[in-house]
Amino acid sequence: MTASPARRPAWQRVYRELKRARKHFRSPLSSLGGALGWAKRKLEYGYVVRHRIKAARDGYKALPVSKMKDSFVLVRIIGNDLEPRHRKGQSYDNALFILDNESDFPDCEKVWIVNRITDPGEEARVIGLLESRGQRFHRIPFDLDAYRQVPWNTDGLAANESRFSNADNRPGGQNASRYETHIRRRKNLYAMNNNGARNTALEIARGRAKWLMPWDGNCYLTLPAFRQIRAAIEENPHFRYLVVPMARIVDNALLLDETLTPPAQEEPQIIFRNDTTELFDEEYGYGRRPKVEMLWRLGIPGLWDRFRDDAWDIPRPPLAADAGLFQSAGWVARLDSGRSHLEIGRAGFRARLVKRDEAIVGMLDRCDARAIARTLDPARLAYYDEDMLVAARREQNAHVHQELRACAEQALLRGPFSVVDKTGRAPSGDPHDYFQPAPYWWPDPRKPDGLPFVRRDGEHAPGTALYDAAGEAYDRTRLQRVLDDTTVLALATTVLGEARYATHAALLIRTWFVDPATRMNPNMRYAQVRCERDNNEGPGYGIIELADLHFFLDAVRLIERSGALDKRDSQAFRAWLSSYCEWLDTAPAARFEFHRLNNHGVFFDLQRAAIAAFLGDGAALAKAGLHARERIADQIAADGSLPEELSRTRPRHYAMFTLQGWTALARILSSVGDDLWAYRAKDGQGLVKALRWVAAHADTLATMPGETFDQERIRPLLDDLARHHFDETVPAGMQAEATKQIFHPDCAIAPFWIWRRP
Repeated sequence: MTASPARRPAWQRVYRELKRARKHFRSPLSSLGGALGWAKRKLEYGYVVRHRIKAARDGYKALPVSKMKDSFVLVRIIGNDLEPRHRKGQSYDNALFILDNESDFPDCEKVWIVNRITDPGEEARVIGLLESRGQRFHRIPFDLDAYRQVPWNTDGLAANESRFSNADNRPGGQNASRYETHIRRRKNLYAMNNNGARNTALEIARGRAKWLMPWDGNCYLTLPAFRQIRAAIEENPHFRYLVVPMARIVDNALLLDETLTPPAQEEPQIIFRNDTTELFDEEYGYGRRPKVEMLWRLGIPGLWDRFRDDAWDIPRPPLAADAGLFQSAGWVARLDSGRSHLEIGRAGFRARLVKRDEAIVGMLDRCDARAIARTLDPARLAYYDEDMLVAARREQNAHVHQELRACAEQALLRGPFSVVDKTGRAPSGDPHDYFQPAPYWWPDPRKPDGLPFVRRDGEHAPGTALYDAAGEAYDRTRLQRVLDDTTVLALATTVLGEARYATHAALLIRTWFVDPATRMNPNMRYAQVRCERDNNEGPGYGIIELADLHFFLDAVRLIERSGALDKRDSQAFRAWLSSYCEWLDTAPAARFEFHRLNNHGVFFDLQRAAIAAFLGDGAALAKAGLHARERIADQIAADGSLPEELSRTRPRHYAMFTLQGWTALARILSSVGDDLWAYRAKDGQGLVKALRWVAAHADTLATMPGETFDQERIRPLLDDLARHHFDETVPAGMQAEATKQIFHPDCAIAPFWIWRRP
């Protein structure tokens, strides 16, 4: 008589499964020799398992556990609903279905774990249900402050692995969803806590029963299935593990018919004997085989043996000493997820993987936004330091106050400025569209009409340099005047205490951003236009012309505090910023700029982070911190140099210019407790290393012939190095001496930089 599959010896089932899987086996072992070697190893494994099972059978009666009565603790783990993989509230509904319909099982205690549910309202609802039904449960809390301390998983990224250097890892790329979950791996481990909760379930159950069932919260067991499990255990108690195949159910009501026995071919649940010592590996996170790693270790064959491994996956574990000591019996239902189209067939399987990754990323991003929001005060200065401004007003430093007053008085004589004042027009013909030609693109002298223009890196075409008289046809100089003059006037209002400065600053803000007759359209479509290219629209490079928005937004905060900008104007300004952000987040040119691997990408992040801080957008701030970390591995070399900037015709300028962007971004992030200063990439790259490199090489970096270079530009960077050297020695003679307060805007140094945040 042929034994049923549930009653065959374990080694026989393992061998049959491996033999069946052989036709699907894909590896370099496709040669005859390789195939024979593969078969030989499997036969050897089967031999080991046979002897292991025999030893377990022969020695079972001598074990203390053999004297124990067969008893069970079923611990079910209720975790987060992950939309769109699950329907919101489905975990609660499934727990309710179990409590209403599942039988009591002889000698089986039921316990629940409420596992790091991130939504406080949903957690309270689940706990209320369990308490109302008199259920025993253990709560593993989700602590938002603890979550916030969990780092991004970017420090393992090598060069050319980030979204910025590898198009496969961008939205739409073949590895995009996997990449997004990978860089959130540590956050996933904390928030989902799959294997942590399973190990807690084993700990809870171990001293209370002979057989431990650390199962998922959506598992439903019928009484006939439990009887099959118990019968198998009674017949073969020497097996240390029992594998319970799982069936996906799309209609829970079907389970009310206890004669139902659906095909059970999904990833199984496992029952442990209480003298086992294997624990789930807590380095495996949700979506990346947290239970499968145990199946691999125990040698339990299945479809998971043919899963594709990504380059960043944890290497598969070796077989455990207990491998092969399992039997299979019964079945368990996986209750409805609320997304039936993801549960059926191969198409559902593929769609399920995509939606699962999407759900993981979405939930973690919401947690990051909440964590940032705890410390985010949109009214607080993000670049300048509140305490330093108070001290500056109190201390009455004559030299600095005199310079501030002189700059503010000059600003009073200028403006207001409007985008409609230019003598030229953007290709759109709309005077409200910002318009500026690309600075390094010149007519081709070999062509009669000069078209298409050619690039001469580092050489400004007529009218494209700041304060160039020919620039009246364009908007770059006017925009910079708005940013700089408003900031100087706001600082003067705060430090010198004179309201007339705030009045003029408010006029500058209203004219450029608020008044319908004079305001700029909220986009940079025609910034750095290259004639006869890209349909005469800017390719994205021109977004950098709003880079100084980060300190200007602090100026707006100070002017609002003064009362010179009323509530209606403030709301209109925020509406402009929101519209501009929508363009930054969706326009193809903006997406191109975002992915740039040089200073343009850094200044994009700086601009987006500064606006997010001003608008109270915690989600965008969290993303800016992530993107900054991803960029570091690609943009800063292991020795601290900046290869992209050193390849330019003005390497000395661009190295310092880029680091000003990096350090300003670090300040914006630090305003919400995100410490970019201390971050280190895989090969040790970080801001401090880059600052040390530029400090050591500043005098040897090249400049263009005839270029006038301001030697004082390095002082703010040396000041940062002195503040953030982290137990490293600051090079001798490199301490900053703050002597110059105002630099040319091309230096990317904020006015009166001495009052910036540490």
